[in-house]
Amino acid sequence: MEELDGEPIVTLIPGVNSKKKQMCFDWGPGEMLVCETSFNKKGKSEMVPGCPFIYIIQKDIDVYSQILRKLFNESHGIFVGLQRIEEELTGKSRKAQLVRVSKNYRSVIRACMEEMHQAAIAAKDPAYGHRFSSQVSILSAMELIWNLCEILFIEVAPAGPLLLHLLDWVRLHVCEVDSMMADVLGSENPSKHESFWNLVTILVLQGRLDEARQMLSKEADSSPTSAGMCRILGDLMRTMPVLSPGNTQTLTELELKWQHWHEECERHLQDGTFASSPHLESLCKIMLGDEAALLEQKELLSNWYHFLVTRLLYSHPTVKPIDLHFYAQSSLDLFLGGESSPEPLDNILMAAFEFDIHQVIKECSIALSNWWFVAHLTDLLDHCKLLQSHNLYFGSNMREFLLLEYASGLFAHHSLWQLGVDYFDYCPELGRVSLELHIERIPLSTEQKALKVLRICEQRQMTEQVRSICKILAMKAVRNNRLGSALSWSIRAKDAAFATLVSDRFLRDYCERGCFSDLDLIDNLGPAMMLSDRLTFLGKYREFHRLYGDKRFVDAASLLLSLMTSQIAPRSFWMTLLTDALPLLEQKQVIFSADQTYELLRCLEDLTSGRPVHGEPDAQQLQDDDIETTKVEMLRLSLARNLARAIIKEGSLEGS
Repeated sequence: MEELDGEPIVTLIPGVNSKKKQMCFDWGPGEMLVCETSFNKKGKSEMVPGCPFIYIIQKDIDVYSQILRKLFNESHGIFVGLQRIEEELTGKSRKAQLVRVSKNYRSVIRACMEEMHQAAIAAKDPAYGHRFSSQVSILSAMELIWNLCEILFIEVAPAGPLLLHLLDWVRLHVCEVDSMMADVLGSENPSKHESFWNLVTILVLQGRLDEARQMLSKEADSSPTSAGMCRILGDLMRTMPVLSPGNTQTLTELELKWQHWHEECERHLQDGTFASSPHLESLCKIMLGDEAALLEQKELLSNWYHFLVTRLLYSHPTVKPIDLHFYAQSSLDLFLGGESSPEPLDNILMAAFEFDIHQVIKECSIALSNWWFVAHLTDLLDHCKLLQSHNLYFGSNMREFLLLEYASGLFAHHSLWQLGVDYFDYCPELGRVSLELHIERIPLSTEQKALKVLRICEQRQMTEQVRSICKILAMKAVRNNRLGSALSWSIRAKDAAFATLVSDRFLRDYCERGCFSDLDLIDNLGPAMMLSDRLTFLGKYREFHRLYGDKRFVDAASLLLSLMTSQIAPRSFWMTLLTDALPLLEQKQVIFSADQTYELLRCLEDLTSGRPVHGEPDAQQLQDDDIETTKVEMLRLSLARNLARAIIKEGSLEGS
């Protein structure tokens, strides 16, 4: 995997001439912005670029497919379940569980492929129909490759059962024969149907000899002249030795029986038993594994790997896994015959037959349009302990690298990003760092989405990200004048500066409206009010109002005075606090003691003496000054009256 690949594919952007103009770009987590600049390579700059557009280049467009999203969602659950497989499971039980997981992945691919096929049929727009059909072909290839990898790397089928698995593999992926059989059997005279012999030939090529015998019996019934030949060939099909799953015979016994059967088939061919029927003679040659006879059926075989499996069935039924790649290579060469070069799918299958896992993954990464396939297959093979020796030269092992790439693509989608979180979680080296970088870029379009992101961060103790998200939400709430929500988020973020800012907004609102909003929140601040002095003041000031409302005037007066003398109240709010003291000063009973009254007078004098001198005042300022002057005079009068009453009361108490 370390060798360098060839030159990457050039992506042409419509309307842009990169030979004449210089491009500028900006990378994003899942896409890239590209635009043409006004800079000219010859040194002269132009005022207007030739292509006044900004292009968005997305690297994982498959995440936006409605049907493929089901593939991503379903496979996510399988992936998470695989990570939790008990490590104690060893031997056959572990292998069986891994095979089951692989089959689950394949069933998801097939379900998605079927839905895509139905969408292609139902599509009214030919362009959409073509796109869906193309996607069906890709999904079919993915399932074909995965199935072969399952047989070779996960099942690790030995000689004998290996061929049975390969036959099932071919039958599953060359399925036109079933519809052909339905057409033939549905006709009035099946043996006279134009596709009858093609059907029988395909059944023999796929090793479905019982069904081929049944079809030959129909030929025997309708044509007495060929009945004897059909019976002989049918007997040869019936007696062909095959290693069945429940059979206990050894490979040596099977080879001896097969050799004897093969000699019998050859004797019938040499004796000219089927000479009068070219179709039956051709079938006998196929059963003898005659390469020329097999290659005559290229159209029915349709691909080289079908040719390979048929060739093995009738020539080397006990082929060993280690010898597969020799037969695969020769079958590919014979089938193509030098007329065409191998396709990417051919190269991938050949790498699998050569048991070169890393080449399979590399070729799939190049050929397929997204990282889903290679990420999940590599993860499964890693659980089979097949990739432990392979580390990449740039940081992590191959499994983790591919999972990180796949998860990064999911984060480009507005809802699939939630699946990506789990993939990052199961990347021990770079997963957490990648998650932190990606989660910060999620657009928090709604509070519900923000709460999801926040919950994910809190579960993983991602303190910085939690604080950042809370700050963003607090700022949004302030912009929307939702002060209660803003205060709540700033407290959750433990951001003292922002909590101070929001508290100031609360106090300003109180000054303008004469009442507090979000009383429930302020009443239940608890220890959170200690986050900042201003928040503490807000909480205590609200407590003062509550005490006053409960007619606990003495406690309210003490709290009000402590807010001013402790310097916790902002100086700009002193006049409001002194004004709040007026009703207490005017009570029938003396609330403030003489010492407390002196303190209030001192605060009033500090406030009035420290007032800045303005230049030439305007009308509004003169009016505001008149109001302030009136307030000060009223306060001085009330404080003087209260002081006199307090001195008299305290003197009377001392005298008594």
